[in-house]
Amino acid sequence: MFRTLTFPAMKPSKILFWLFFLSFFSSSLLFSQELLINHVNIITMENDKVLEDHSIYVKDGVIMEIAPEEEISVAGIRTLDGRGMYIFPGLAEFHAHIPLPEQFGPEFQEEVLWLYLANGVLRIRSMLGHESHLTLKARVESGEIKGPRMFISGPSLNGTSVSDPEAGRAMVRAQKAAGYDHLKLHPGLDTPKFLAIADEAKKIGIFYGGHVSMDVGLVTSLNKGYRSVEHIDGYLEAMITDKSKLDPTKSGPFNMLSVGEVDKNLLPGLIKMTLDNKAYVAPTMTLFERYFGYQPAYELRQQPEMFYLPGQLVTQWFNTKTQLESSGVLAEEKVKPYLDFRKALFLELHQAGVPMLMSSDSPQVFNVPGFSIHREIESMSNAGMSNYEILKTGSVNCAEYYEQGGEWGVLKPGAAAEFVLVQKNPLEDLTTLEKPQAIMIGGKFMQRDELQLQINLIRQKYIRQ
Repeated sequence: MFRTLTFPAMKPSKILFWLFFLSFFSSSLLFSQELLINHVNIITMENDKVLEDHSIYVKDGVIMEIAPEEEISVAGIRTLDGRGMYIFPGLAEFHAHIPLPEQFGPEFQEEVLWLYLANGVLRIRSMLGHESHLTLKARVESGEIKGPRMFISGPSLNGTSVSDPEAGRAMVRAQKAAGYDHLKLHPGLDTPKFLAIADEAKKIGIFYGGHVSMDVGLVTSLNKGYRSVEHIDGYLEAMITDKSKLDPTKSGPFNMLSVGEVDKNLLPGLIKMTLDNKAYVAPTMTLFERYFGYQPAYELRQQPEMFYLPGQLVTQWFNTKTQLESSGVLAEEKVKPYLDFRKALFLELHQAGVPMLMSSDSPQVFNVPGFSIHREIESMSNAGMSNYEILKTGSVNCAEYYEQGGEWGVLKPGAAAEFVLVQKNPLEDLTTLEKPQAIMIGGKFMQRDELQLQINLIRQKYIRQ
C-alpha cells in the first residue's frame, strides 16, 4: 500500500535535510525506469469505465501493459501495491501563464511548476510566451528539473505589437522558427492584421487563438481558423446586434454589463460555426468568478493557497480587484446576470459537442497555479458537466487539440506513462483530485511525500511576518 507521510512545521534546516534524504531515497528506489503497480483501479479515459483490480506496467516513460495482475509477469523490477487506489491520466491546465523571470526571479518559475505537479497537473499550455519559457521547457524534458510537460505560446500578437499586416506575418514566422507551439492573439487587432496573421499561420502550420478583437469578431475568427477561443470570448458580442451597446466606457470588463442586450436566437448559428471549424473553447470559469465576480477581494486574499505565492503578487491582485470593487462595477446585482449567462453558455456549447479545454488562467488574479484547476473543476461541475466529461477536458480533449490523441491523456499500451493516483474514484468524487497520492511523469514516480515537501518549502519561503 502507498504510505503517505505528513510533514509538520519545521525549521528550514530540517526541511532541507528531509528534502535531501527524500531526493536520495526517491532517486534510488522510486525513480526506477521500470515500475509495476498492482491491485489498482484504472480510469483509462478511453471510456467512462473503471478497470478494477488491474496492474499497470511502465518502462522508460511509456505504458507497456495494462491487465489483470495474473496476466502480467515481469521479473526483477520494482513493484508497488496500489490496492484501493485509483489511477487516471492526470490533468492539463490549458490556459496557464508561466511567470517572466524578471517578475520574481527564475526560482519562482520553477516553484510554479511544482505547484502544478503537487495538484496533479501534468501538462500545461502557457499562453503568453517568453524565450525563457522555451529554456524551461527543454530543462523539464531533459529531466534537469521537474515540472509538467509544456506547450508554449509565443509573445502576444495584438494591436500594439503588430504594426501592420506584414509585421504580423513576420512575427508568425519568427515565433514558429523560435520553437513556440502556439500563437496567442490579444485584443486590438484590426481585420487586415488578423487576416495576415491567420494566413501566415496556416501556411507554416502553427495553431493560433486567444481573445477575439472587436474589429475582427467571432465569426471571422472562427472562419479563419481560430483553434481555441479563450474565456468564451466573442460569443456575447456576436449575439448583440446593436454594436453601440458595446461601449467599453459603459459596458464594463468583457462587456459584462451588456448581457441584457444578448439575442439568444443567434447562438445556434454560432455553435454550428464553432463545430464546423473544429474550434475548441477554453472557458476559464473560475477566472471570471474570482477576478470579476462579487466575492470580496479581502476574502479571496485569505484563502490557503495564496500563501504559496510572493506576498507582493497577492497584494497586486488585491489592489487590482479592489479598484474594480470601489468603482461599483463588481456589485452582485451587476455581475450575477453575467456569470449566470456564462454558466449557461458554457453548458450549451458543451452539450452541443464543442470540445472544452480545462483552463483556469493561472497565475492570474486570485487563481493560484494548480490549486485553481480544482476551483475550475468545481465551476464546471456546478454548471452541469458530468465528472467524466470534466476529466476529458483536462486529458483527452487537450491531447486531441494538438492532434496527439492516444499519445497522452489516456492510459493504454504505447501511451505516455503520465498518471495520478488518488484515494477515491474521481468519477464519483471530484474532490479526491485535490490530494494526489502519487504522480508518474517523465519516467519518474513521485509520492505525495515529495510533492508535499516541495510545496511546504515554497510556503515556508513566503511566510508573511
